[in-house]
Amino acid sequence: MTGGTNPTPSDHQQGTLLTGGVVTLAGGVGAAKLLTGLVRVHPPRDQLAVVNTADDTVLHGLHVSPDLDTVIYTLAGAVNPETGWGLAGETWQAMEALDRYGGITWFRLGDRDLATHLYRTHRLGQGADLASVTGEIATAWGLELAVVPVTNDTIRTRITTVDEGEIDFQDYFVRRRHNVTVTGVRVAGLESAHPAPGLIEALTRATRIIIAPSNPIVSIAPVLGVPGVREAVAARREAVMAVSPIVNGAALKGPADRLMLELGHECSVVGVARLYRDVAATLVIDEADAHLAPDVEASGMNCVVTHTVMNGPEEATALARVVLGQAGRGRA
Repeated sequence: MTGGTNPTPSDHQQGTLLTGGVVTLAGGVGAAKLLTGLVRVHPPRDQLAVVNTADDTVLHGLHVSPDLDTVIYTLAGAVNPETGWGLAGETWQAMEALDRYGGITWFRLGDRDLATHLYRTHRLGQGADLASVTGEIATAWGLELAVVPVTNDTIRTRITTVDEGEIDFQDYFVRRRHNVTVTGVRVAGLESAHPAPGLIEALTRATRIIIAPSNPIVSIAPVLGVPGVREAVAARREAVMAVSPIVNGAALKGPADRLMLELGHECSVVGVARLYRDVAATLVIDEADAHLAPDVEASGMNCVVTHTVMNGPEEATALARVVLGQAGRGRA
């Protein structure tokens, strides 16, 4: 990235699937883990990760895309293994210096991670769109799997809280550590957003569509909410398999369980099934929820029971094999 040149993504990295392939609708950490398994069992160049951008933010004048970066860093083997986000071996001198000035440091950006946001912001300022810049970043990290934002347009999740009214998603998620009561969620800009170039075609031609174990409310709903995306996925319903992010009534990471309860949904695999039954034919649930499989099926979905907790690459690979081998079929 020196000398004024930019890495050039291939057509594939810009999101074009020429011969079908596997499309994964993704949020952050949970999706990134599943994708590490998927690239082990299916050719990466035959895959597309469509990533939520509604939690993007502008901080210190920089465009930050948390979910896109988590997916890219994880697939590159560079993610911080303790947090599941950010880069391993980070240093924090910029944040320490910023703190001296009383600047915003509650959203921590490591020194190496800052380079990603600097590059993205610079390229966007040159007129490149987010999909192209994401392809450049993915290429620079050596990824073969194509990673694209769901839209090049600006969409932003806004959280309505009991005590503070409507606040920015990162205010809710990071600054307040999602420890406030939520009464509503909306995605600003969604109605006027357009799907990333080639996305609808990719969904139409995909042999498999996977809804990753990401937060259904603030990760997957914004992806499906971009005009045209839900309709394209629903049209392929029999080829769509969702993986539940709820295990034994709780989220493995993040506030999905609390959000589901606070917004009136049942916090269980059955509640997840009710959210996804119109767009996915099959739900993968953990063995801990095997007793709820009949209720999942009663909601209108096929059910696959397997081990879904991904503590490492072996578990992610095993789950990926189940997802690719059982998509569109009945209960395992």
